[in-house]
Amino acid sequence: MTTPLLVIASRNAKKLSEIAGLLAPHGVTVQSVGEFDGVPEVVEDGETFGENAALKATRTAGFLGQWTLGEDSGLCVDALEGGPGIFSARFSGENATDESNNRLLIERLAGVPDQRRGAHYVCHVAVSDPQGEVRLSVEATCRGRIVEKARGENGFGYDPHFLLREYHRTFGELSPVVKRHLSHRARAFARLLPGLVGILRG
Repeated sequence: MTTPLLVIASRNAKKLSEIAGLLAPHGVTVQSVGEFDGVPEVVEDGETFGENAALKATRTAGFLGQWTLGEDSGLCVDALEGGPGIFSARFSGENATDESNNRLLIERLAGVPDQRRGAHYVCHVAVSDPQGEVRLSVEATCRGRIVEKARGENGFGYDPHFLLREYHRTFGELSPVVKRHLSHRARAFARLLPGLVGILRG
């Protein structure tokens, strides 16, 4: 039995690759929203990761008439009172890059000792049916610490500065295969997959 196409409401190539890798073993066929013409950008004006994930999923699904997955994730740093949080992607402004965001993060944490550099990544995933109704919604986190100097070339976003204490490695140092088992995104998809495969195969 073939499963329906699942549109991923993201144009971030690295995020898409990670999500496709998590879904591939389960026979879920995915396609980026960027492969469709004329799909408007979704304004992420929600107040939580969950609200933003749902906005991406429902508005894209409603436009395309396809099952759609919306994902919102970000970094919450204890010493920054949970920031940058939902503003993680545009922490350093409208034209933010991974480099400018990381630079600002380290500037904001200047002088903060290691023991107060705790942080966690959050990933929220929402799946909408073709009519624009959320059918699944899950969230997961991954705890770590922010290190001063970037380490590793893998991953994206804040990964080179996000240290997993128990592995003594940043996400930037871990291989994609290892990250696929440990990250906030991996944990969210592990919770999502049983329900997702079930409703897609209906």
